[in-house]
Amino acid sequence: MMSRTFLITGASKGIGLALAHRLAQEGHHVVGLARGVIDNFPGTLLSVDLSDEQETQQTVEQISQRFAFDGIVNNVGLVKPQRLGEIDLASFDEVMRVNLYPAVQGTQAILAGMQERGWGRIINISSLTVLGSVERTAYAAAKAALISFTRNWALELAQSGITVNAVAPGPTETALFRANNPPGSEGEKRYLAGVPMKRFGRPEEIAATIAFLMSEDAAFMTGQTLYVDGGASIGKLVF
Repeated sequence: MMSRTFLITGASKGIGLALAHRLAQEGHHVVGLARGVIDNFPGTLLSVDLSDEQETQQTVEQISQRFAFDGIVNNVGLVKPQRLGEIDLASFDEVMRVNLYPAVQGTQAILAGMQERGWGRIINISSLTVLGSVERTAYAAAKAALISFTRNWALELAQSGITVNAVAPGPTETALFRANNPPGSEGEKRYLAGVPMKRFGRPEEIAATIAFLMSEDAAFMTGQTLYVDGGASIGKLVF
């Protein structure tokens, strides 16, 4: 298997870190961007505030000169729960900016190299919330926009050797999720009620789907959104 170089945003924890470990185990070089730096990252991890448009642009331009990237996973995200009637536009703008701007900036920075080599993978991490969720007006809108990015970019790049797909995880048992929804909590019960499998996803399970889309085997799949959610996107169990 050919060793490739992939860029992951939001790579220091959760799904991003699980994916970095999986890709490294498969023999690929992983470059991660995240605000926090950790010691056990399985590749090159650079500290950058992805909410800062100028810092992000400078960083992606620099690394695109340093590495020959074969793909990108636009994983960084920001959630600020607000119910209708309480939404403030400053928070709305921040959620939209963090979820969308780095995806455009990072993808555009490495696009020319992928086009020149005639091979590439672009994966946008969306969310189950695009199908409807309370207090997620900004977040769900941003994640729906990433699905739109996926479909549009897939059409534009269809003959280039570059595929573009999205993954929409359901509730996933990351450290942050568990901190907000401890075992036995009302939050845990509420989330589990919407998952037919009656369990949460593991970051490694989401990473497995992303890794497939980045592989040679997924060469004929583009413009698609895969829900990895324990069946939550198809409905609830009713007895």
